[in-house]
Formats: sequence, C-alpha cells, structure tokens
Amino acid sequence: MTEEKVFELKPLWVFGYASLLWNPGFPVSEQKLATLRGYHRSFCMSSIHHRGTEENPGLVLALDEAEGAECHGLALRVPDAAVAETVAYLRERELISSAYVERLLPLDLDGGQTVTALAYVIDTNHVQYVAGMDLERQAQIIAAAVGGRGPNTEYLWNTADHLREMGVEDDDLDWLARRVRDLTGSGGVA
Repeated sequence: MTEEKVFELKPLWVFGYASLLWNPGFPVSEQKLATLRGYHRSFCMSSIHHRGTEENPGLVLALDEAEGAECHGLALRVPDAAVAETVAYLRERELISSAYVERLLPLDLDGGQTVTALAYVIDTNHVQYVAGMDLERQAQIIAAAVGGRGPNTEYLWNTADHLREMGVEDDDLDWLARRVRDLTGSGGVA
C-alpha cells in the first residue's frame, strides 16, 4: 500500500479486534463498535516476537479472510494531528515480521455508517500462518508461551475480557480463556 493513501485518510480509522482493543498504544479521539466483513478473528498467527519466541512460539489473533465471515471489534479514530506518528507506530508494532499485511478496508460502524479503516490482516503465504489448529492445541501453546510483550495468556485473557465487555460473543475465545486458566491453574472467571 502506498503511504500517501493512508496519510490522505481524514479521519483515519483503525480497526481493533484483539490487542488494539485494550492496548492501542496511540491516541484515540473516538471509538465505535464496528464490523469488518469478509474476515474472521482467528489464532492463526505464530508469534515469535510479542507473545512468544522463535524457540517457543506463541499464538496471536489475526484477521483471516473467509467468504461470508465477519469480525466484530472497535473502530478507533485517530486525531488528525496524530496520523503520521500513529501509522509509523502501527507499522513498527504490527509489521515486525511481515506476517501481517496492511490494508484499507470498508468497516461498518454501529449506526449504519461505513468508513475506510486501516487494518492488519494475515499473509496466508507467510511461514507464521498456522490456521486450522484445534482449540486444545491452541490452549497448550498459549498456556506456555512468553514473548517480548509478556505472557501469551495475558493477551488471550485481555482480549476475551474486552470482547465480552463490549457485548461481542466469541465462543472459541471464551473456551480458550477457560481452558488456559485450567492449564495454568490461574482460576478466575473467563
């Protein structure tokens, strides 16, 4: 994608569907519930930097393209004065290993408005793409992995908690949160 295209977007919206829900890392002037069509949230990316290492990879969520799918999350509006620094920050954070691809995609906001949003989707040809793993295997990996941004468990639990608080149901994520709590002996409600 050309940098100019992203910088021309005023306002700039960013789609948050996982850690951007609870840790955007950039200024947000407005947020709205939103739906991205044609993609689903999936633990389909091996994490070798943020939530795991090359020796012990973790798993992180990615937007995986699928016909008829939809992903519910947040549209995060960036203040106009912070667009350049936000895009630079997101590129450093999300494109660390080139497993994500930067896209401008139509996003349906609650209330009926459609905006163009910056989103990071999985590159299905990248070595870190690991779709199709069963939930028990995902839970085993998440329970054990730790990366530069902390334990993989923290990523899972924060994302599941924030989606639940937003009223977004994700049965697989809820099952994983409970199972990982069991595996780690962390207890609590998930």
